[in-house]
Amino acid sequence: MLRLASVNVNGLRASWRKGMQPWLETRQPDVLALQEVRAPDEIVHDLLSPSGLHVGTAPAEAKGRAGVAVATKVRPLATRIGIGIDYFLNSGRWIETDIEVAGSKKLTVVSAYVHSGEAGTPKQDDKYLFLDRMIERLQELRKESDYAVVVGDLNVGHTTFDIKNWKGNVKKAGFLPEERAYFDRFFGELGWVDVARTIAGEVDGPYTWWSNRGQAFDNDTGWRIDYQVATPELAALARSCEVDRAPSYDTRWSDHAPLVVDYDLLS
Repeated sequence: MLRLASVNVNGLRASWRKGMQPWLETRQPDVLALQEVRAPDEIVHDLLSPSGLHVGTAPAEAKGRAGVAVATKVRPLATRIGIGIDYFLNSGRWIETDIEVAGSKKLTVVSAYVHSGEAGTPKQDDKYLFLDRMIERLQELRKESDYAVVVGDLNVGHTTFDIKNWKGNVKKAGFLPEERAYFDRFFGELGWVDVARTIAGEVDGPYTWWSNRGQAFDNDTGWRIDYQVATPELAALARSCEVDRAPSYDTRWSDHAPLVVDYDLLS
């Protein structure tokens, strides 16, 4: 199996101090995708390279913001930064890594961090511009690679199964009808597959992010905003999907939980 793990670390250095390293050593992903890295390249390499991983990073121009990375056990064929338009080139929100898998086929893994947005503001305009470009890039990736998967914090709950308190969020960024319509297209006309939802079925969650306010984590009042969005050829090879939710609030090393999928790609 090829194990692909994705997580918004909410600051790699902070997550490392709080216990990310033991999780990484236990899980042993073949591919690790990170979002909100918020650390210089040298720090990311210093922390991840000793685990035998080849690290590619896309830091944000704004210090202490965003930043995405993909680390692989095998040496990548290529790494590309940016979603394809100059406006987002240095935003630290999109990185693509190609690796060779069974049968000399190419797998493209994208670590993506979509804007959180804010309804009725320029932040939301940026989010829609990014999602517009995602529509285009997803179509391109299907033509360019044998297998492709976009993973990460996409900051949208697609359906009412994805947010515990969805009724209280229908007018807020993250669950706006306009945002959810993009995901309708991803999983509809574009033909991509929401791997976690496909495996879990139509059930609440499993959530991947919980607010630090109140008792959200303890009550599992969460959001499922972290995804593995795969081409159908790859999705058909998914054998298991797990959310590594911490056993308790005080043992979390991020406000997000890792999403881990095993794909039958190495045989």
